[in-house]
Amino acid sequence: MTYFKGIAMLGVMVALAGCTVDADKSRDTGLDRKHLSQLVAGVWVDPNGCDHWIIDDGLEGYLSPRLQPDGAPVCSNAAPPGTAVGPYKARGKILPNL
Repeated sequence: MTYFKGIAMLGVMVALAGCTVDADKSRDTGLDRKHLSQLVAGVWVDPNGCDHWIIDDGLEGYLSPRLQPDGAPVCSNAAPPGTAVGPYKARGKILPNL
């Protein structure tokens, strides 16, 4: 039973190690660090037809709903549901997309 408790505690410590309290979500923290405003976003259309901003930075990816000023989702029919459009794929210098 002590062995099981040790393994369980190790799992909890590993899971909590990834938690950060004051992480700056506006910055890319990968190998090629930069502010997210320097990245180019595309649009992914969900199965309901609503738009989401999408950025592929090689190892990392970012996705957020596209919203109107009043907070309502944007459903523009920019593409068929389930597809992405635009120049959202980065061509990283260290780890290119394969």
